[in-house]
Amino acid sequence: MLPADMVGGVSAARAADLEASGEALGEFVSRVDAVLRTLEESAGDPAKVGAQTIRASSLSNGRADVFPEAQSLYTQYNSVHEQLTTLSKTLHLQIEAIGIAVKGTANGFDELELEQRQRFWAIQWEIDQIQGQKSGQYSGEGKSEMEL
Repeated sequence: MLPADMVGGVSAARAADLEASGEALGEFVSRVDAVLRTLEESAGDPAKVGAQTIRASSLSNGRADVFPEAQSLYTQYNSVHEQLTTLSKTLHLQIEAIGIAVKGTANGFDELELEQRQRFWAIQWEIDQIQGQKSGQYSGEGKSEMEL
């Protein structure tokens, strides 16, 4: 049982310290948006990372039996490339979700425009799908929570 002066596991004094002003939240959203723009303009953009592929034939004549080390290198490169592409996409989605969530903290999530709320839940669903693929588990059957 929590003491009377505790709210959600935090004392009332600490809870007051966690409250943020609209101005502070606005500045934070601006910083998150700037990080997102920087990521989109950099080589770390998910589309740019995903485009950096190689063909097996660029390392050898495409025959694994002639130069098996080249095939091994190709396999490892593709594995790392896939992981980096997933990481970049997940990072991009999480930064976008943080921006929406912070905007929602100013006046309440229910006060956000419907499009923003839907986008937030679509991002959450997409991140769940990516994590499910990574762990070998799929949640749902290709439908977001908004469609269920």
